[in-house]
Amino acid sequence: MKKTIGILAHVDAGKTTFCEQVLYLTKSIRNKGRVDHKNSFLDNHEIEKERGITVFSEQAIFNLNDSTYYLIDTPGHIDFSCEMERSINVMDYAVIILSGVEGIQGHTKTVWNLLEKNNVPTFIFINKMDRAGYDKERIIKDIHRELSKDIFFIAKEDIDITHDNGKYINFNEELIEFISEQDEELLEKYLNGEYDNNIYEKELKELIKDRRAFLAFGGSALNNEGIEEFLYAIDKLSITNYDEYENEKFSGVVYKVRYDSNNTRNTFIKCIKGSLKVKDEISYISNKSNDDEIIEEKVNNIKIYNGNKFKPVDIIKAGDIFTLTGLSNAIPGDKIGEFKGKVNYLMVPTLKSKVLFDETLNPKDVLKFFRILEGEDPALNVEYSELLKEIQVHIMGKIQLEVLKELMASRFNIDVEFGPCKILYKETINTEVIGSGHFEPLRHYAEVHFKIQPAERNSKITFESKCHVDNLNIGHQNLIKTHVFERNHKGILTGSPITDIKITLINGRAHLKHTCGGDFREATYRAIRQGLEKAENILLEPYYKFILEIPLEYMGRAIADIQKLSGEFYAPKTYEDKVIIEGRGPVSTFMDYYLEVIAYTKGKGSINYIYDGYDICHNTEEVIEEISYDKNSDKEYTSNSVFCSHGAGYAVPWDEADKKMHCIIE
Repeated sequence: MKKTIGILAHVDAGKTTFCEQVLYLTKSIRNKGRVDHKNSFLDNHEIEKERGITVFSEQAIFNLNDSTYYLIDTPGHIDFSCEMERSINVMDYAVIILSGVEGIQGHTKTVWNLLEKNNVPTFIFINKMDRAGYDKERIIKDIHRELSKDIFFIAKEDIDITHDNGKYINFNEELIEFISEQDEELLEKYLNGEYDNNIYEKELKELIKDRRAFLAFGGSALNNEGIEEFLYAIDKLSITNYDEYENEKFSGVVYKVRYDSNNTRNTFIKCIKGSLKVKDEISYISNKSNDDEIIEEKVNNIKIYNGNKFKPVDIIKAGDIFTLTGLSNAIPGDKIGEFKGKVNYLMVPTLKSKVLFDETLNPKDVLKFFRILEGEDPALNVEYSELLKEIQVHIMGKIQLEVLKELMASRFNIDVEFGPCKILYKETINTEVIGSGHFEPLRHYAEVHFKIQPAERNSKITFESKCHVDNLNIGHQNLIKTHVFERNHKGILTGSPITDIKITLINGRAHLKHTCGGDFREATYRAIRQGLEKAENILLEPYYKFILEIPLEYMGRAIADIQKLSGEFYAPKTYEDKVIIEGRGPVSTFMDYYLEVIAYTKGKGSINYIYDGYDICHNTEEVIEEISYDKNSDKEYTSNSVFCSHGAGYAVPWDEADKKMHCIIE
């Protein structure tokens, strides 16, 4: 049986130490490394060794009883949560590591929500139980309150690893009651005094698999307490069925891309169904290109990694996680083979920063290296302005910028700095409009008409065509769709990307002789821009959901702060001497508030942020004034149309263009 187990945690909960113990106990590694000794097996990058944190997800392999496990160690710092989320998509089971002293920390709730969204069965390991300050009752109470009431704690002594009777879990009265409460049929049998260990064990496996029940264990990763018991429990209670899919057509999911020291592109994939051999051809739709073109490429090499070492193989089968060379366009989230589409990620950068580099360097050379990093981390969303010769990157936080700086120096021998972190604003509209674009310099011709409507918040941009094929053939309609999605179209308030808009193609025209490559691109861009000029535009900013936990005495201060920061909140909940306040507020005002919380509570308070999409900007006029975007001076984004008269093209302003359009729009 093949199983992929992901290890996740808030930073410093002991996740990497836990992984070291697991690999050592299963004889996957000969010597245990330590984070503080800079020799852990999975934190093998120099940046990780120096910083003492996991930055890149890495995989290891171990065998236990009759199963082969792919273990994925993920970053615990919020700045690298995009990397963590990409790994979640290939996990069969997840293990959340909690610090027995700190309990549920800021990033823990984010991890839990992502696992819930992706329907990944989850175990919990409470680490550092040997430390001063550990309070079992408090931790379990917090787990039930903040994660789920369907979590059952199994003590170390309730796990039998002697194998004498083949029964690993002690199904004591409490556990039997817990299982019975999740199933009406079992509850009835339990009340009638009927009990069968095999039935209850099978039911527990199904409850865990369906995320209807969760088991929590405890111990100390550093001192190897409770790890072996946990391993045998998870081996007994986790199930996969990849063997059933080995004879089907190959399907997989890309979860990581890495360039090696020879600049070879390695694509990391989880095989969900079928098998794959070297020199096989596979097909996929790359979401890198924003169109539906099916790409077919040949597999050059297949490798299976264990830490930073690998072995070449000729074939992989369902359940394997492997790396191949030969795919030039696949990005994390792409579905390969029989699968089509893309995984949608929740973790989205909310900040951007300008790249600063020596003026003697060619900006295009610097851009080339950032494109490589973007290939590994698409969330960077590298932007380049040809006019300003500027490079900007999207980021999760300031620590990520420090890592990017180190990566540019170590991999490409280029020293860069970054400008101040700025909020990633977006724009949308609040009214329905018709946007028209005409492009007709001499020997060129294209005209496009869109109905542009406001859409549901955080729905991004959608496209539909209601244009009759008598007016525009299907090829031209598909071309227009490609141009709609091939760039981030700028809004007219701040020049920020537009979002939450439905664009419907309602009419258009081509010329049999003069329409050529790029004409519909120009007409499409101008039609969208003209529609924005007509509409009521709205500025959007990113928001956080937050959970603020502080001593009761500071509740008044916290409520005043939330209001001052333009946030909103639900009725506070008090638990003994603590208060928990849940709410929502702009990233721009809340992103550094955690420092204030630590300061005024003297380290006894905490605030957990979860990205909550975009909403109306709380200080629109102030932001517009600060950015000072001049829509009429942006040469790359124009709302003017181009018409032809007497053999020469001439520009027509957006507010006069409708009268000159060739199509009739009702």
